[in-house]
Amino acid sequence: MSTHDFETVRYDKPEAGIARVMMNRPEARNAQNLQMTYDLNAALDRAAQDDEVKVIILCGSDPHFSSGHDLRDAGRDRLGKDLLPVGTWGGFSLGGAEGRFGREQEIYLQITRRWRNLPKPTIAQVQGKCIAGGLMLAWACDMIVASEDAQFCDPVVTMGVCGVEWFVHPWELGPRKAKELLFTADSWSAREAESFGMVNRVYPRESLAESVMVMARKIAAKPSFALKMTKEAVNRSIDLMGQQSGIDQAFGLHHLCHAHNMLQFGTVIDPAGMPGAVANKPAKV
Repeated sequence: MSTHDFETVRYDKPEAGIARVMMNRPEARNAQNLQMTYDLNAALDRAAQDDEVKVIILCGSDPHFSSGHDLRDAGRDRLGKDLLPVGTWGGFSLGGAEGRFGREQEIYLQITRRWRNLPKPTIAQVQGKCIAGGLMLAWACDMIVASEDAQFCDPVVTMGVCGVEWFVHPWELGPRKAKELLFTADSWSAREAESFGMVNRVYPRESLAESVMVMARKIAAKPSFALKMTKEAVNRSIDLMGQQSGIDQAFGLHHLCHAHNMLQFGTVIDPAGMPGAVANKPAKV
């Protein structure tokens, strides 16, 4: 086994052909701050560029997969300085709509799209909470395998915004269930998510990790080029169904919601829905 630790992420190769990327901020319920976003990107790049790796497992240290984006991340001004962007939008230091739109294109939309298009199969191993930005991570993966105690939720409408930036709800859930998830902000169990087709398999918590390894071994036994081309074929088919255009138009509406909240309340989220998250300053969801 080879192991490499980033500041907030652990990377290892537990078996031949398999890489494992583990979010490692358990004290923050694996909430994603800017450091974790770029640590994840570096670790996933490492796996993608390793010719020995055929399949990638994305997981979170116990007790939770991910509680979403860190609303109180104090390190966002690091983007473009000691954390180098992977896209070309720029303008991260600018104010107003230009700066916000550029930052969110980089951090929340384009980097998730990049992970979705990694040229190797990816499995999200989900236990405990998987909330908002955590859903974005799981949805960027090719398969989701969950423990029986896993809970999925996108509460962003509560914050006065029309859902997380990687807006694939209609494809993951179908339009009616997507609306129910968003309108109610309810948490759904792994079994419910499996019944919608969002989750591939559900296992007891104590056997989750080994069950994911069994699946990963089956995938790693296949020819690597065939795996890459199969993923490409499925992703292109989804794109032809309009997913990429749908995500892009929803991203514009997401920013319209932020702009509305700024005009009405002086912060990018509606304080009526989540006053504790606002903390008297603009926040990010």
